Amino acid sequence: MRDRAEGQAERAGGQQEGAVGQQGRAGGLAEMAGGRAELAGGQQERADRAPARPTRDGLLLGLAVGTSGLAFGAAAVSDGLSTAQACVLSLLAYTGASQFALAGAVAGGGLAAGTAGAVLLGSRNALYGLRLAGLLRVRGPGRLLAAHGITDESTAVALAQPDAAAASSGFRATFAALYVTWNLATLAGAVGAGRLGSAQSFGLDVVGPAAFLALIWPRLRAGRAERGVGLLGAAVALAATPVLPPGIPVILAAVAALAGALAGPGAPPS
Repeated sequence: MRDRAEGQAERAGGQQEGAVGQQGRAGGLAEMAGGRAELAGGQQERADRAPARPTRDGLLLGLAVGTSGLAFGAAAVSDGLSTAQACVLSLLAYTGASQFALAGAVAGGGLAAGTAGAVLLGSRNALYGLRLAGLLRVRGPGRLLAAHGITDESTAVALAQPDAAAASSGFRATFAALYVTWNLATLAGAVGAGRLGSAQSFGLDVVGPAAFLALIWPRLRAGRAERGVGLLGAAVALAATPVLPPGIPVILAAVAALAGALAGPGAPPS
């Protein structure tokens, strides 16, 4: 009797230990589930915040660069365009460098050469469009609006993003902020041209190039090949600018940079 009682007590103790072990395993599973829930929550939070950064960057860049429209508005009126003509040019052309070239041609009397230079300067947007078409994947009538929004700044912001969704957000934000600010600044510059004086004296003409350089700087730091291509394009542009009409040095620099990139170690075999 005593042996049976002891055996039953031992079995009861073993069952109790097993129950405690099951409770411990259940607690461990609960902790693992909690950890996974926290991880999923953090991933979801990061996913929710993901579109915010390219949108913010695009808005800030558009607002900053758009103020250089003051310089164009003032320069256009000083070169002989009316306020209405300057504003329509910004609304429909929306290519800063081409607009400056055309306004300067009007002042100098060489309208044909100025128009050719403006077209050459604007032709780089066609190259940007080829690169962005597969990234933004715009369909239908929206393609016309997206094409109008292609500039140095919107292209740089879109290409700097890690995925297509962020690229689309950055492109739209940059386009919206830059287009609105550029056109409002054009109007303000044209209306106040007589009072503003030389817009270049305020340094507004360097806002766009400075912002563009800041955008591509991380890529220039990425490796020797990137720096080599950038330096090659800059050298060609600097050498050609004093002797060639506006627009041509930009195209030559782009061709030279493309050739350098294709000749680099990472280029695909021909």
